Amino acid sequence: METTAIDDSEAIVGDLYSDACPCREILNLVASKWATLIIGKLEDGPLRFGQLRRAISGITQKMLTQTLRRLEQDGLVHREVLVHMRPPQVEYSLTELGQSVTEPLAAIRDWSEQHLPDVQAARRNFDALQPN
Repeated sequence: METTAIDDSEAIVGDLYSDACPCREILNLVASKWATLIIGKLEDGPLRFGQLRRAISGITQKMLTQTLRRLEQDGLVHREVLVHMRPPQVEYSLTELGQSVTEPLAAIRDWSEQHLPDVQAARRNFDALQPN
C-alpha cells in the first residue's frame, strides 16, 4: 500500500489488489494501449489533435477523443484552445502529473518492442501444443 498526499490535511491509501480500490481505474487508464501511445507522443511537446491522430496509426477519432478526455479529466493532459489561430485549434500537452508517468510507460513500450520476437515464439509454441 502507498499513501499519497492530496493536500496538507488529507491522505488517501491505495491498494491495487483490493477490488474496491479506485487506483484500479487509474491503472486501467494509464496502462491502456491508447493512453500509453498518446502520452508517449506528447513526451516531446504539445501536439494538435490531427497531429496526434496521424502520429498514432490505427487510432480512431472517437477513441482519440475519449482517451484525451479521460487523460485530461485525470490531470495527465492539458487541453488548450489556440484562439489566435484561424480557425481556432486545440493543442494537447502533458501536465506535471502526466510527465511523472512517462518513464514507466516508456519502459513498457521499450519492453514490448524488444521482446516481440520472444512473445511471438511463445505464442507459436503454445499453439503447437494445443490439440486440434
